[in-house]
Amino acid sequence: MSGITTLGQFIIEKQADFPYAKGELSRLLRDIGIASKIVNREVNKAGLVDILGAAGTVNIQGEGQQKLDVFANTQFISALTSGGECCIVATEEEDEFVPIDSPVSKNAKYIVCIDPLDGSSNIDCNVAVGTIFSIYRRKSTNGVATLKDVLQKGTEQVAAGYVIYGSSTMLVYTTGKGVNGFTLDPSIGEFCLSHPDMKVPSTGNIYSINEGNYVHFPTGVKKYIKYAQVEDKETNRPYTSRYIGSMVGDIHRNLIKGGIYIYPTTASSPNGKLRLLYECNPMAFIIEQAGGIASDGFNRILDIEPSELHQRTAIFIGSPEMVKVAQGLMAEYSAEQNRDAKLSETQFKQLSVIGGAD
Repeated sequence: MSGITTLGQFIIEKQADFPYAKGELSRLLRDIGIASKIVNREVNKAGLVDILGAAGTVNIQGEGQQKLDVFANTQFISALTSGGECCIVATEEEDEFVPIDSPVSKNAKYIVCIDPLDGSSNIDCNVAVGTIFSIYRRKSTNGVATLKDVLQKGTEQVAAGYVIYGSSTMLVYTTGKGVNGFTLDPSIGEFCLSHPDMKVPSTGNIYSINEGNYVHFPTGVKKYIKYAQVEDKETNRPYTSRYIGSMVGDIHRNLIKGGIYIYPTTASSPNGKLRLLYECNPMAFIIEQAGGIASDGFNRILDIEPSELHQRTAIFIGSPEMVKVAQGLMAEYSAEQNRDAKLSETQFKQLSVIGGAD
């Protein structure tokens, strides 16, 4: 094992980056790593056992839960409960946050927001799925932690990461000191450093969006898709459309190869579809630490002030040059739409006055 750095070793080596912590954050990251190995085992053998398909239940989002969703949710809550470093778990699969009030966690100072199994609807098709997590320090100093401790801006994250269960299993995380990726070596059961100091390319030729919803997209997004499809050798266009339907899968690919991932607002989801606390904030933290940009189309994701546990947002994330173009088009055509809307309102009022006079 000469020259191999495991996740555990790497975390210990980086402990000095957190003078305020006394090993708790390291143990918390270790607990998440252990739970992800258990989930990985079940994902890899899902086709051999009765764990595929729907569980027959619906989560707070109104989405049908898959059996593996429920299994992964249970595993992560169990690991974080027994670890003793976490006072609250907020998860996509639970209506309310889960307080951890046990003797071993009475002095816990960390909060974990997690999507236990992102893209789980793809499991039956053997497509990459993942886990997304975000870690905050508790703000309150006494008593039981509350929802207010959970509702922190993304800039307050002390760590964030994701695990992708694909052809190989990788854990990618940041503590605000760059981004590092670890690949699971099944022969020794350890995550080993394989992608040190990950950087997203400044631009790329991949755009990831569900174009099936095209007619429902804002004008700025439609213009960006057309821009991506027009040939231009200077900007390496036309771009290639690649959309997996798993946020972890799409963003992981774009982090390595360069690209943009867009999940905008639509007529049916005017506030966006993806969840701020346990999907967009952690991914935004990772991508920014890798040199990219994460925006809701107008503003930085990490600056959004959360007001509810399952708050949703639009997201434009990836290579900085590509996101800047998309933001520019959003700003331009949003202003145009607003002008048209104001003009229509004025015309309506004028017609009303004319009609009243008649």
